[in-house]
This record gives sequence, C-alpha cells and structure tokens, in this order.
Amino acid sequence: MEILTVSNLKKVYTTRFGGSQVQALSNVSFKVEEGEYVAIMGESGSGKTTLLNILAALDTPTGGQVLLDGRDLARIREAEKAQFRRDNLGFVFQEFNLLDTFSLKDNIFLPLVLAGKQYQEMEDRLKPIARKLGIEDLMKKYPYEVSGGQKQRAAVARALITHPRLILADEPTGALDSRATDELLRLFASINKEGQTILMVTHSVKAASHAGRVLFIKDGEVFHQIYRGVSTDEQLYQKISDTLTMLATGGDRV
Repeated sequence: MEILTVSNLKKVYTTRFGGSQVQALSNVSFKVEEGEYVAIMGESGSGKTTLLNILAALDTPTGGQVLLDGRDLARIREAEKAQFRRDNLGFVFQEFNLLDTFSLKDNIFLPLVLAGKQYQEMEDRLKPIARKLGIEDLMKKYPYEVSGGQKQRAAVARALITHPRLILADEPTGALDSRATDELLRLFASINKEGQTILMVTHSVKAASHAGRVLFIKDGEVFHQIYRGVSTDEQLYQKISDTLTMLATGGDRV
C-alpha cells in the first residue's frame, strides 16, 4: 500500500525584491510503499532539503502534489499542521534538536504532552521503546550529560513514541562518530523490519547503503534510483558510489 505519493512537485523561490527566481524543485515524482526504507541523496543545492521541508508540511510547493495516506498536504489548514505533523510524522535530525533544560525522558514525552496524552499512556509507550533502544537507564539524564549516539537514540525514541506513519530523517548520522553511526543504522534497520516506514535524506554512502531503495536528486529532479534487491550492504554501497560518480561527472540518466 502506498503511504506517500509525490507527483510533479515544483518549488520556485522568488528573491526578496522579486528580481529573480530560483527553481529548487522542477519535476519530482515518486512513491513510497508502507514499510519501505528509502534514502534520498544528491549534491548540495540539488533540492533535497526543500523536498524534505515540503514532505514535512513545513513548506508548500509551487506546483504538484504530496499525498500522505491519500491526504493532500497542501490542503491542510495552517492551524492544523502542527497537529498533523505530531500525529503522522516522526523526525530525526542531524543535531538531535533536544532541549538541554529537559531530561531525556521529558524530551521524548514532549510530542505526547503537546498532544494532550495522559502520563500513564506516555509511560506505557516509552517502556518498550527505551528498552529496544538501550536507553532505559538514561531517562533522568540531560542531553549535555550523554554522548552523541545516546542523544540520537533519544531523538529516535521521540520520533517513534507518537506511532508515526512516516519517519523523516535529515542527515541522522551527520553528527555521529563511526561507532554511533553503526549503532543507529542497525537500529533503523531493526525498526524498519518491524514495519516502520523511513525516508532518510543523507550525504553518507554508508547510511544510504542500509536502505531498501535510494533516490538520487539532481537539478531539482529524481535523476536515478537504485533498488536493493538481493544486494548486500557492501554491494549497494558500491552501486551508490558509482552513481554519485556518474552524477558528479555529468553522466546520463540510467
């Protein structure tokens, strides 16, 4: 079943005084099936961040359409967007976006607090997630007291606790060392195997090589895509590297 449908998406930014226009996205179309793990790659300026902002209902397209479970994101009223994001989307950011004045538990609880959930329900939701992520003993600590990998696992817990339809991850390994990166990628793979749909924007070939499909954005369009099929992580890594080389040297579409 399709969970996300992106059709002929366009985004044009007009400079402050209207003197010129910049086309960030020109004709992006793709679909994501429920339970998929999709990575999006592309050079800086290719339109990845703009695309992610539109998928997160943080920006509106100039043309085209984004449907999440059949609902057109552009038709959601501004007053409803925050609740829509809380109910349907989980976010994992490069810089964690945790509040230093909140304990890890309170950071994880925050979207449920905003949604008006009862404390016992929040506790019941947290226990299995914290156990799975290996952060049960860290709940009373503050972000400045734990490592980058532990912060990111808390951020993943915050994303999962709302039972989102889709997790949007923006360079989730960008601020992590190699060991924490490996742990996070194993975690994402495990979460995905349990049925969680994940869409990840990344510059990391290693991170992308753990996905089931990789989309490459160039000049505001989907230039190419690779399906994992029966490829190992190492084989997919090589295919991604070859495709990035082709993009950088001006190769034709495949």
